[in-house]
Amino acid sequence: MDLSTTRAPVGARVRPFYGWAVVAGTFVLLFIGFGTAYSFAAFFQALRDEFQGSRADVSLVFGITGFLYFSLGAVSGPLADRFGPRRVVAAGVLLIAAGVLVASRAQALWQVYLTYSLGVGVGVGFAYVPAISAVQRWFVRRRGVASGLAVAGIGVGNLAMPPMAAVLIDHTDWRTAYVLLGLLALTLGLAAAALIEHSPQRRGMLPDGAPPFPPSPHPSGTPLPHAGEGLGVRADEVGVRAALGSRPFKLLYAAVAACSAGLFIPFVHLVPYARDHALSGTAGAWLVALIGVGSTVGRFALGSMADRLGRRRSLMVMFAGMGLALLWWTVAVDLWSLALFAVLFGVCYGGFVALIPALTADYFGGRSAGSIIGLLYTSVAAGTLVGPWLAGRIYDLRESYLLPIAVGAAANFVALGCLAALMEPARWRAERHPTD
Repeated sequence: MDLSTTRAPVGARVRPFYGWAVVAGTFVLLFIGFGTAYSFAAFFQALRDEFQGSRADVSLVFGITGFLYFSLGAVSGPLADRFGPRRVVAAGVLLIAAGVLVASRAQALWQVYLTYSLGVGVGVGFAYVPAISAVQRWFVRRRGVASGLAVAGIGVGNLAMPPMAAVLIDHTDWRTAYVLLGLLALTLGLAAAALIEHSPQRRGMLPDGAPPFPPSPHPSGTPLPHAGEGLGVRADEVGVRAALGSRPFKLLYAAVAACSAGLFIPFVHLVPYARDHALSGTAGAWLVALIGVGSTVGRFALGSMADRLGRRRSLMVMFAGMGLALLWWTVAVDLWSLALFAVLFGVCYGGFVALIPALTADYFGGRSAGSIIGLLYTSVAAGTLVGPWLAGRIYDLRESYLLPIAVGAAANFVALGCLAALMEPARWRAERHPTD
């Protein structure tokens, strides 16, 4: 079956499946939201120079941002399930743009916390989970591919925005750069939000573009299966309360929490690390962009691969890969070794981001996907707040990043162990709902 179009009678015009428009809108939203957040690396030194802050103090700008957008998934997911994702996502776009624009007028570092961190953090929190959860409802058989394409917006944003911000800062100043980024977020973000729609059922469709009614009977007289069979209209959908008490959710939560301890240290500290090793700030921004290159590859390639090989096993490989990449970072001191780290870490990070929503939907279904994924992402919040800040604090005290990077590597192997203890989704669902 061709899942890219909606089936129509012979001779009728075949319309593209609207689910791909939802994927495109989500891609742009994540490009804007996370690109704006990850461009912080390019502003790191400018903010230090402007406000005379320590590395820990400046790192907290990103830490608060990440804490908010991962924590608020627990709020934005249920809001989107109740009121529809488009309204929630549009509100998020407005907050991102406002936060960056007002931050351009900050006169003290605490004002950057109050404007940039609050606006971008809450805005991305309102945009990410509702949009990516909508994608899970529009696809089942091609969920890995669709999710990978959608979250590739994070990787492309990470690729494009830090170098673009660095160029803007070099040719103007950090305040003007924030104004331009805010205007970009406003225009592209609102256009993308208009494409987001809750579910295919509201358009008279089923996931993957299947027709809503059975096709004509088979010539033998035996009716064909209903189009929804096997396409995600499952009897074993799991509600929020049941999901939270389940072993898969607890182990997924523990795994993602462990991974997050070191996950965002490179996004904040790779630029200052590069400067410490005699590279320019612009070179450091391009290293962060290389994480985006690898991340984009990971989202596109590994999402499709995981549909065939299994998402749980694929996610285990991503945790192992991030752990090994961080260990490599501890000995990387020149441009080429740092570039290798950035690409390898990015590939595994991209696969991780693509696989988490799809694997969650594999276990619990799409009915309450927004709420469940949002609650799962609260596991990242503490690590995002503490990890980059603590890495900066340790550097301020010891003038070395070795300890926080090594701890981040070890945490990924803890996450790998959590996934190893988790049974496959199909087996768990079968044991939870045994058939006669």
